[in-house]
Amino acid sequence: MRMMFGLLKGIHKLPPGIDPMTPITDVPYVVLDTELTGLDEKKDSIISVGAVRMYGGKIDLGETFYRLVSPKTMISAQSVVIHEIMPSEVVEKPAIDAVLKEFLNFCGNDVLIGHFISIDLSFINREMKRIYGEEIRASVLDTFSIYEWLRKREKTSDSLATPLAGYRLYDIVKCFNIPVNGAHNALMDAFTTAQLFQRFLPLIIEAGAKEIGDLLKIGIPFKGGDRFRLSGEFSNF
Repeated sequence: MRMMFGLLKGIHKLPPGIDPMTPITDVPYVVLDTELTGLDEKKDSIISVGAVRMYGGKIDLGETFYRLVSPKTMISAQSVVIHEIMPSEVVEKPAIDAVLKEFLNFCGNDVLIGHFISIDLSFINREMKRIYGEEIRASVLDTFSIYEWLRKREKTSDSLATPLAGYRLYDIVKCFNIPVNGAHNALMDAFTTAQLFQRFLPLIIEAGAKEIGDLLKIGIPFKGGDRFRLSGEFSNF
């Protein structure tokens, strides 16, 4: 079993044993995604969690995590249209308490990655505070923040042009010709995000950010997840 986050012992900014000067291609990552009953952090809840592990730029399909969750709140018809998870599919699934414990064990001390990950973390951390008394204190990267950083340095690149439809995950991956399968399934969205990060890595290195310490400064979780949600542009739950 992988070591659970040292929740009650405190966690360093970087995972134990990883120096800030470690090349970004030598770091273990966990790319995650959640599906939700809605986007109201006070009223809605997690309905599924998906994740895939990466070692540098290599996606390890042998190490994935996917769990359906019995949500605390009703699943709206609007959310069913998006994630296609019916109430009957989760009525006998475990509560988030058990799933979160499994998820933390899966993640260990790896660096977490997600697209607009601040939204996923807001729901996860709400449960973390209820169960463990504090939030996840792990190293976190937002692929949107990385994308924005790269765009400022590669303005002539077609793949880094402003997507026509917006900045949601599937708007951006289209620019990189990444195939989309099973959209709005937590595991498939995590896999798609992993592929996007995989495409980013050589561009990040070419732009001069070669160590994980540099990448963590670039990929700070973007509060724009809230901005897109409030503006109506962000509807991926």
